[in-house]
Amino acid sequence: MNHLRQSAIIFFLLPCLVFAQGSAGIDIDRIKRATVFIYFAKSVNNDLIVKCVSSGTLISADGLIVTNAHSVLHSRQCDGDQIIVSLNVDLSEQPIPKYRAEVFNADAGLDVAVLRIARELDGRLIAAGELPILPFVEVGSSSEVSIDDNLIFSGYPDFGNGPVATKRGTVTAFIAEPIGRGPAWFKTRAEIPGTMSGGGAYSSAGRLIGIPTNAPLGGLVASASCRFIADTNDDGLVNSSDVCVPTGEFISTVRPIDHSLSLIRGARHNLKVDIVSSPIDVARPLNPPQASRFLFAPSVADGTPSTVVGSMPNNTKSLYLFFDYDNMTADTVYELRVTRDGIPETTFSLPPVRWSGGESGLWYIGSREQSWANGAYEFTLLVNGTSVGSQRIIVGGAAENRPQFSDIVFGTLDQSGALVGNGSILPLGDIASARFLFANMRDGLQWSAIWYYRSVEVARTADVWSDGSRGAKVIRVAPNGGLLPGQYRMELYIEGALSATSDFIVAGRQAGPLPEIFGNIRHTAAGSLSAARLAPVSSTFPSAIPALYAQFDWRQIAAGTPWTLRWLVDDQIFFQSTNPWLTVESGSDFTVTLPDPPDGSYKLQLLVNNLKLAEQEAVVGIGQLPIDRLAQYEGAILSGKVIDAAARRGIPSVTIVLISEVYAASEFEWREDQVFALATTDRNGNFQFARPLAFDTFYSIVIEADGYIPHAADRFRFTIDEPYADIEIVMVRG
Repeated sequence: MNHLRQSAIIFFLLPCLVFAQGSAGIDIDRIKRATVFIYFAKSVNNDLIVKCVSSGTLISADGLIVTNAHSVLHSRQCDGDQIIVSLNVDLSEQPIPKYRAEVFNADAGLDVAVLRIARELDGRLIAAGELPILPFVEVGSSSEVSIDDNLIFSGYPDFGNGPVATKRGTVTAFIAEPIGRGPAWFKTRAEIPGTMSGGGAYSSAGRLIGIPTNAPLGGLVASASCRFIADTNDDGLVNSSDVCVPTGEFISTVRPIDHSLSLIRGARHNLKVDIVSSPIDVARPLNPPQASRFLFAPSVADGTPSTVVGSMPNNTKSLYLFFDYDNMTADTVYELRVTRDGIPETTFSLPPVRWSGGESGLWYIGSREQSWANGAYEFTLLVNGTSVGSQRIIVGGAAENRPQFSDIVFGTLDQSGALVGNGSILPLGDIASARFLFANMRDGLQWSAIWYYRSVEVARTADVWSDGSRGAKVIRVAPNGGLLPGQYRMELYIEGALSATSDFIVAGRQAGPLPEIFGNIRHTAAGSLSAARLAPVSSTFPSAIPALYAQFDWRQIAAGTPWTLRWLVDDQIFFQSTNPWLTVESGSDFTVTLPDPPDGSYKLQLLVNNLKLAEQEAVVGIGQLPIDRLAQYEGAILSGKVIDAAARRGIPSVTIVLISEVYAASEFEWREDQVFALATTDRNGNFQFARPLAFDTFYSIVIEADGYIPHAADRFRFTIDEPYADIEIVMVRG
């Protein structure tokens, strides 16, 4: 520290510290500093060829980043093998490549990935605790957002050639799909460039509540969604012979952050689930993706249309398009184009995004609590850029009291003839029953019911209606050979027109209101699968076990049946995966493992059709997770700018010394024990302390700079409400 004495020591007064805040109370600089630029590159002859680019957001001080999955997962379009992370050194300049990251968790369907900074830019592994404290933002909840709320979007508007930018916009619509609770998408009219995909969307409180998302199809020629940015074939030119980096069009969709919380939670606690059991070899679909049976419904009942409609009245506020799909994958890009009277209706359209469902099934897209103007609407679905079907509906006019069936539920009949069950899953047996509501019916109307098993008709009834105008009716089917495991569907018609439809699954054996499909869940602790099968079963385990194994048996579940594996820690989901069943119909010892679990209470849940069918808990150590300190504000991150009072320009190469809380500025004698942290301004006068300041603790600052009048400031502090402070220090020449 002796070298510091050779220059003038300059102290500054506390009033010279100007705390910068964004408009509406949002700390824009903090958001920008936490925004990163990501290159997904491929190593070719010791060169890195950029394959895809995106923005991302730091969500913890130890280098967790949330971004889009399509730009960091290896695919035909993005066949990279290295993830390069660029950070903000100067908010007025382009980001600087600093680190390499790895994918810790990802969901290709949701198009969300959580990265972890793991290596220096040159590839050297970063040991635990060696990464500097990084700026990060607080993760909020999508429930904070309502229609017409203002949002701020952060990301990079170009290929990392310019500084981070923010855009402003309002929430114009919520789009619903069958992917969990809450809306699947926010819509906005903000002009968000494609390279900002994967960045952040922030509420008025400054919390991260969503991820701007697109899904570029790429192309063979440069366009707004695909650009040539480097000479990748070494011919000295940048043209159509080089690699075209996909960017996508302007973004209008935001994936709510709530759909990412389980991925984030797993990454924060280093929890990664491995499914050990090997499924049977199931061939991937070779046929192109397709969609069929387009129909409309005013609402959704357990993932199926409540009733089928051909038109809607004035003041419609809820409308959903349903369709069957097949041969879809997580790499499929789909789009919904909606027009009203031939004019594009962007509010309810869905631009190109990744497919969020499975390989085949029933899907819906729609919205509620939003006004649909009167007119003739046409919905056109595109898959990988090609139209696969469309459907029209008229909105407007007085409500019609049309005969209708609605709200189908399935079950079995008890001895008194009452329907029992859960509505969508039935055990194997001889008879399936369905109850549905009817309204505005007239005796004498022709009606029919058609039952399908795996898309093949197995039963049909046709009759004349004689049950009155309004009420509930129960019908049943007894297929030859009984109910087999798999997917069933029923359709109800009135005068030849489809009025209601719903699906159900048959699996397992009768065991009360829910069938018994999964059972005998047991936990063991071991270092390998072979050891786990011999280890004693228990519900409590000591700390620091090598892995927690869970095994269960299953019965009579058909291949292709969608099922969900969910794992919770301390009653919070950190892993959830829904996939078609890919192994034999009945068996035992399906195995899942959790390596190196920290102390906590772990709960394995098995679901079908979102119904929990089995659950088992295991406690590790004290049964409670340790506090994730680096995902919380354990101190204030202090940054700012030192500027010349007259020139109003930043002063470069200024060393700023933060004095330990036990000393005042006047007591500073350049002893090393007095120094809490050091920072040096860049060429524009900006600085940031890597070490956080403790809350409610008094500090002083000393600056080294030649030619400026000394000032002094003692005993300033930050509270927990000020986790990220940006200050301006004005210096006057002497």
